[in-house]
Amino acid sequence: MKYLHSMVRVRDLDASLRFYCEGLGLKEVRRMDVPQGRYTLVYLGAPENPEAEVELTYNWGSQEDYGSARNFGHLAFQVEDIYATCEHLQSMGYTISRPPRDGHMAFVRSPDLVSIELLQDGHLPPREPWASMPNVGHW
Repeated sequence: MKYLHSMVRVRDLDASLRFYCEGLGLKEVRRMDVPQGRYTLVYLGAPENPEAEVELTYNWGSQEDYGSARNFGHLAFQVEDIYATCEHLQSMGYTISRPPRDGHMAFVRSPDLVSIELLQDGHLPPREPWASMPNVGHW
C-alpha cells in the first residue's frame, strides 16, 4: 500500500493557495479543472516529499457549509524552525491558535478552518513571546 493524499474542500481557492503555498511553503504539483463537474482539484506537496500530497477541492459556486472542520482532525507538517514559521504565518494575518510555547508544537487554522499542526524538527528552547502566549480559540 502507498499513501497518496488527503483531500480538503475549500471555499476560496486563491485564499487557500496563499495559506498553503505562501504561508506553509507547499508547492503546487498539478491541477485539474473539470468544467462538466464544476470543480477544480489542486494537488500540493512539500518540497522534501512531494509524493505525499494535500488535495484542495474547490467546487465552483458551492454555498455548502463545511462547518468548523473539527470533524477532520488536522494535517501535520514538520518544519525546520517553528518560530520562524509561526512568525511568517502571523505576518500574513493568520492567528496561531496554539503557540509553540515548548519549542516543538503549534497549531494554526487555514482559511477554511482546517487545523494545521506544525512540529519542529527536533526541539528548540522556549522563546518569548511564544513561551507566555495563551491559546486562542480552538484547533
